[in-house]
Amino acid sequence: MKNTIFKGAGVAIVTPMKPDGSVNYDKLRSLIDYQIENGTQAIIACGTTGESPTLTHEEHVEVIKTAVKHTAGRVPVIAGTGSNDTHYALELSKEAEALGADALLMVTPYYNKTSQAGLIKHYTYVADNVNLPIILYNVPGRTGTDIKPQTYAVLAEHKNIAAIKEANANINAITETMALCGDKIDLYSGCDEHILPILALGGIGVISVLSNVIPKQTNDICKYYFDGDIEKSRALQLKYYSLIKALFSDVNPIPVKEAMNMMGFDIGKCRLPLCDMSDDAKNKLRAELERNGLL
Repeated sequence: MKNTIFKGAGVAIVTPMKPDGSVNYDKLRSLIDYQIENGTQAIIACGTTGESPTLTHEEHVEVIKTAVKHTAGRVPVIAGTGSNDTHYALELSKEAEALGADALLMVTPYYNKTSQAGLIKHYTYVADNVNLPIILYNVPGRTGTDIKPQTYAVLAEHKNIAAIKEANANINAITETMALCGDKIDLYSGCDEHILPILALGGIGVISVLSNVIPKQTNDICKYYFDGDIEKSRALQLKYYSLIKALFSDVNPIPVKEAMNMMGFDIGKCRLPLCDMSDDAKNKLRAELERNGLL
């Protein structure tokens, strides 16, 4: 079995912006402190929630550098380095490795997409040329590409491919993946509403949007399960289900950044093409935050 990167809830951390739209690195540092102080087990920088598609290369690298330096080994830092250009994915991965990241999160190629054979070649090419553990990130709703269980089974044999972030709602496919891979690869939920189901299938945690808002409670869903108190884990998963739905009532990370601003984190807006929620949606989100005692 490969070394586990982290266990529990890791936060897919937002990238805070200043009023002029530039990255607010000071605020990022304070968010990292808040997360670690409240039980988050890993910082995942430059993922979808971190608005990686609209970060320049220089910003992308600087966000990773800031996260690594400020986290200072308190928890692992996982750098989002996926691309639909295999050679660029490797370039970014090597930069993240040089900066001191603990692991890489690599989304499947998007837009140009690829076949299952292409996925194997893509991930193997990067994994052969880095020394960090890689988390495969499957989010077909965004990329149009779905890693099949048989493909996971092939990739799980690589020494540097350590884990899966599964944001595919197909529980049957996830079950098949775990049946084929066993303990050769770790599994993280990529959907906050599926934390407990994924744990039940052998998962070891979640890479979470919800953790931006309630880090301790999100990690507790995992902790209670690991401690054998499945009822408490289930109760929390169900308690926060409607909050999770509210945080995905528009394109991620629009609602979570709106929620954090309502809560006083002052993290700024999303970059275009992501735009503000409607007033009606904001009111519903605010009501959900109030219902959970977050305002």
